[in-house]
Parts: sequence; structure tokens; C-alpha cells
Amino acid sequence: MPLRRCRGLSSLPSVSTPRIHRPRRRRRTAAFRRLVREHRLHPADLIQPLFVVHGEGVERPIPSMPGICHLSVDAALDREADRIVALGIGAVLVFGLPAAKDEIGSENFAEEGIVQQALRRLRARHPELLLVTDVCCCEYTSHGHCGVLREGVVDNDATLEILGRVAVTHARAGADIVAPSGMMDGMVAALRSALDASGFPDRAILSYAVKYASAYYGPFREAADSAPAFGDRRQYQMDPGNVREALIEASLDEAEGADLLMVKPALAYLDVVRAVRERTALPLVAYNVSGEYSMVKAASRLGWIDERRVVLESLAGMRRAGADIIISYHAKDVAAWLAEDEGE
Repeated sequence: MPLRRCRGLSSLPSVSTPRIHRPRRRRRTAAFRRLVREHRLHPADLIQPLFVVHGEGVERPIPSMPGICHLSVDAALDREADRIVALGIGAVLVFGLPAAKDEIGSENFAEEGIVQQALRRLRARHPELLLVTDVCCCEYTSHGHCGVLREGVVDNDATLEILGRVAVTHARAGADIVAPSGMMDGMVAALRSALDASGFPDRAILSYAVKYASAYYGPFREAADSAPAFGDRRQYQMDPGNVREALIEASLDEAEGADLLMVKPALAYLDVVRAVRERTALPLVAYNVSGEYSMVKAASRLGWIDERRVVLESLAGMRRAGADIIISYHAKDVAAWLAEDEGE
């Protein structure tokens, strides 16, 4: 039996496939762009580094890092911590400059060392703030290298014992996370063993698993007074041309018990961030290092770039590449900008 034509059907407009697609519809307004944004920055994803020093009332600007200061462990540190917490940043990474240096960096593992003092003060003032500490030797040693020297060469295994002692004193002073940065083989296993044996099995390890021998560290070395007295660090930090080696380093540290992994630097190594992200389920940290920070600050001061837009774009790139967390000297500025954007 033939189908009967429904009355009025022939008068309906025909449906045709659009000749062009229009993704721009989703970019038309700020509200629409926010709605469909794939990767977001949030203050809780940021870690602000701090440089603590001996003395009283010290809030000394670091010339090569505008906006960053050396801070004494008193009201100066309190004010900075208060600002960080008020902005919604949940974690700080503490670096210390010792009163004196020696061949093995004795203040590094002293109970009254500068970082240990800072941790106790920060913990008392802001119990909820996550305290991360750099575990390395370069700021503390008279030669500026990241470990114990034997005939001008860093002795990897002798250095591990020092790093374990440092991690335990940091944990005792209040650190939540210890972060070995010297690229010593076996450093994660050594810290895990030392922490567990000393009653700190709950303290986490953020490994600088993939740390390149980079020219981007220049301003930091002024800030931390950590430039090597001779030679360089290419015998233990990674060659910038290598990616597969990064995957080896990350997998070794994960197997040794790292709780979080890091790639450092970030901007010139986004491909490495992506490669590591695809191989691990651990939280991944990108370190937006001092040279990256200072270049943006310098260009901004000359009026060559829009600092806010460049910084937000750069950090979004790190998140897009796969970083869950970003250590950045821009963290306070970014948190303030994000708050302004939310208020618009």
C-alpha cells in the first residue's frame, strides 16, 4: 500500500549541511570563552618560592628578579606568608642562604639552620600552608656544587647520606614535602629510607626527576648565592638535547618511591613535560624558573610585552602540556590576576 504524503510536509524548509563550520561562535564573549576553556589556572595549582636569610628586618630586593626578596625569619617572612595565603596559594618552596659555608654544607642539616628556622615559623603561623623544601647542597657548600667533592668531582653516594640528614631535619621542623634537586642517582630511595627510619613515613618526596643543565638558572644563582666556584653541573644535570633520558630518570624516581615528579625548566621543555605526563600517573610539576621569570620582567619594564598576558599564556601552556602544578616566581601576581578576572 503506498505511503500517503502528510499534509503540509512539502512546505517545510529543506535541511542542508552548512557550507562552513563556525567555531568562532564559542569565542564570541568572555563568558562563552570561560565556559568552554579546556585548561585552567587556579591559585591552588601554584607554588611560590621563598628565599630566607639570617638577620632581622630583612626584606631585600633581588636585583635580577624584580618583585622577589630575601626575607629574614621574622615579621618580614610573616608578611610574605600572609600575602601568599590571602591570595589562595596553598604551598611555598623554601630556599635558604646560610650564615657560613663549608665543604659539606653543614648548616644544610643543622637543627637551627636557616630553612629549619623558617619552617618552624611558617608552620606556627599558617598550619594549613603546605611547606616544600629544596634538598640540595649548592647553596651551603663553599665550592657551590650539589654534593660532596672528591678530587674535584661530586661523589654521588657520599652525597646521598648528607641529603638524607637534610630531609630528616626539614621534616622534623615541619616540612610536608622534601624536594631533592641535585640529580644524584638514588636520591629518592635515600630520602625515603632516611625519612621512614626517622619516623616520618608520611612526608612526601617531590623529585626534581628531570632537571636540565640550563642557562635559565642564572638569576636564581644570584638569589641563592649558589654558583659553582669552578666548572659547571653538566656532569650530573641533564643534557638539554635529551628526551628519552628524561623518561628513564622519571621512571627510576617513581620506582624509588617519589610521590610527585618535576620537570625543570618549563618553557623550553614543554615537549618533555608532555612526554613525562604520558608515562606517569603521578602528579607532575613544572618549574617556571628564574630566567623565564626575569626575561618577562625585563621585557615588560621596557614596554615590549604585556606582562600579564604573557605570564598567563606561558603558565597555561605548561598546564596544557600536562603539568598539574606549577612552581613560579609569578605565583602571587598570577593569583591576584585570576582573582580580578573572577570579579569581572
